[in-house]
Amino acid sequence: MTTTVQRLSELNFASLSPAGGLFPSPITWEDQTFYFLMLDRFSDGRENGYKDNEGNLVRSGTTPPYSPAGAENAVKTEADAARWREAGVKYVGGTLKGLESKIGYLKRLGVTSLWISPIFKQVRFRETYHGYGIQNFLEVEPHFGSREDLREVVRIAHANGIYVILDIILNHAGNVFSYSGERNPPWTGNTYSVDGFNDRQGNPTIPFVKANPQNLPDYEGAIFPAEFQDPNAFTRKGYIKNWDYNPEFREGDFFDLKDIHHGYGAADDYQVSDALRHLCEAYKYWIAYADIDGFRIDTVKHMDIGATRYFVSVMREFSQSIGKENFFLLGEITGGRKRAYETLELTGLSAALGIDDIPDKLEYLVKGYRNPNDYFSLFRNSELVNKGSHLWFRNKVVTSFDDHDQVRKGNQKARFCADAHASKVVLNVLALNALTLGIPCIYYGSEQCFDGRGGSDRYIRESMFGGEFGAFRTRGLHFFDEDNRVYQELAKVLEIRQKNIVLRRGRQYLRPISAPDDGVRFSLPEMVNGQLRSVVSWSRIFNGQEVLLAINTDYDQPKTAWVTLDNELHQTRDVLKCIYSTDVAQVGQMITVAARNGKAVLITVPAAGFVIFE
Repeated sequence: MTTTVQRLSELNFASLSPAGGLFPSPITWEDQTFYFLMLDRFSDGRENGYKDNEGNLVRSGTTPPYSPAGAENAVKTEADAARWREAGVKYVGGTLKGLESKIGYLKRLGVTSLWISPIFKQVRFRETYHGYGIQNFLEVEPHFGSREDLREVVRIAHANGIYVILDIILNHAGNVFSYSGERNPPWTGNTYSVDGFNDRQGNPTIPFVKANPQNLPDYEGAIFPAEFQDPNAFTRKGYIKNWDYNPEFREGDFFDLKDIHHGYGAADDYQVSDALRHLCEAYKYWIAYADIDGFRIDTVKHMDIGATRYFVSVMREFSQSIGKENFFLLGEITGGRKRAYETLELTGLSAALGIDDIPDKLEYLVKGYRNPNDYFSLFRNSELVNKGSHLWFRNKVVTSFDDHDQVRKGNQKARFCADAHASKVVLNVLALNALTLGIPCIYYGSEQCFDGRGGSDRYIRESMFGGEFGAFRTRGLHFFDEDNRVYQELAKVLEIRQKNIVLRRGRQYLRPISAPDDGVRFSLPEMVNGQLRSVVSWSRIFNGQEVLLAINTDYDQPKTAWVTLDNELHQTRDVLKCIYSTDVAQVGQMITVAARNGKAVLITVPAAGFVIFE
C-alpha cells in the first residue's frame, strides 16, 4: 500500500531494499541494447491479440490489433482529425501496469535495457504527459500508477534479464510557482519577485516561503518533498531566450519549468546548495526502493559542471554501497560532440546521449543522402575530443536515429519512416545503429515502422496501444505485432549481436569497395549527384576476428561489390559465411577471399537489404 512521504527526513533507506536483494549491474554497458519509451504512449494493458510475458496469446483484452485496413481511421472527417490532434497533447493513458505486461514483447525483440520517460508526479493543472514538469520528486504520477507498480515493473524486467533506466530531471521542477506581474518573464540576469507557490489549480495562493513542517500546504500544490519549499531552492530569473548564452542557459527557466538553484563556483570548488543535496536524496530513494539500474539525466547542458559532478559522485557512491557497482549515468548534453565529451570527462558521467550529429548521419546515410564517411568519422580518432583511439567511443555514447524531441529537425519533426518508401530500409538503420560503435537505443515504435508524420513533438510521440492518439493517425488499435517483418528481422539481428562479442566491443572500419567488374580501383562509397545508391560495408574486429557487414542504399536493385578486408587476418582462398541476410536464400552461402586491394571478397546485398558475413 502506498504511503505518502512529504519530507525527505521521513525516509529510511535501510528499510527500502526489495526482498531478495538488489539486481547487480552489468559488467559493461556497451553489451546492452536500449529501448526508450514514453510511458503515457506505450501500453495501457488492455490490448487484445498480443503475446504476454510468457509468450501466450492474450484474448481477454478490448483493443484489437492494427491492420493496414485500419490506417487513418481517426482522421476520416475534419472533426475526427481535430479530436485526434488534440489528444496528442494530453495524457493518453499508458501505465506502468501496461508496461509490465509488455516485458515479454521487449525481451523477444532483443532489448536488454529499458529507458523509461519520467514517471514522477506532475503539476495538477497541466497535462504534462511527457513527465518533465515535476511537482513531487518522491511520488509516481497517478496517471501512470503507484510506486509499487514501478517496483513491480523493475522486478519483472530483471526476471527477464532487462535492466531499467529512469529518465530524471535535476535542472528544473514543473511550473510550481508564479512570478509577480508577468507570469512568464524572460531572463535578464536579474532575480524576479514571486507571488506564491501554485496550488492544484495553478494559482499562486500558497505563500512563497520556507515550509513549516507543522503546517504544510496541500499535497497537490506547491512542490514536494517539503524541503524544496524554499525560495532559495530556485534561481527565479525567468525563461531562457538565448539557448547558447552563458549564464542565461544555466540560470534561466526551461520555458515555464522552474530552474532549481544547484550552487555556485568552479567545478573543483563547487559550493553545493541545499536544493541539490535534496535532489540527491530523492534520487537515492528511487535506486533503493525500486532497484533502478541507472538514470538518464535530462538537460545536462543547462547545469553547472560542478553540480553534475557532485550528483554523479553521490549516485556512484550510494549505488556502490548497496551493491550496484556499475550504475549507469547517461547525460543529455546538447551543443555538439566537443561539449558532450568535455562534459563527460569533467563530470564522470558514464556516457552522453548522441542527439546531435549521430541521428542525422544515421538516418540519411541509410536513405542515401549522406556520405558514409560522414557517419563513420564520428567514431574515429579525433583531435576534437583529444582521444587517441576510437575504442573510447565504444561505451561513451548512446546512439539512436529517432527520439521524442528531434531538436535537429526544427519545426519539421517526423520519424524515419515518414519519407516515402522509408519503411523498406528501416531495418537497415536499426541494424546500422545496433552493429556499429556506441550503445544502441531503439525509440519505441520504430520496430513497427511508426512514421510520426505531422511536424511537431506530438506526432513523434504517438501511442503504441491505440487510445485516442494511435500511430498512423488511428484510434483504438494497438501495435504490439510480433509478426511484423521489421520486428522479426531486428530480433534476429539483435540475437546475433548478443552472441558475438566482436559486434558489441570490436573496433570498426568503413571499407573501401570496387565495382564487381573491376576489383582494382577501390574507394570509399560516396554520393553521386547528391545520392548514394551503393553497397556500404564496414568491419568489426576484436581479438583477431573480423565480421563483415553491409547495407544496400538502393531501394530497388541488389548491388554487388568487391569489399576490402583486413589484410593480416585473412589468407587467399579463406572463406566467409553469410550468417544473416534480408534474403534468406543467401544465409549459409560462402564467399572466397581474393588477393585484391590486399584482401577482398565479392558480396551481393539485396535491394534495400542487409547482410552479415563471418
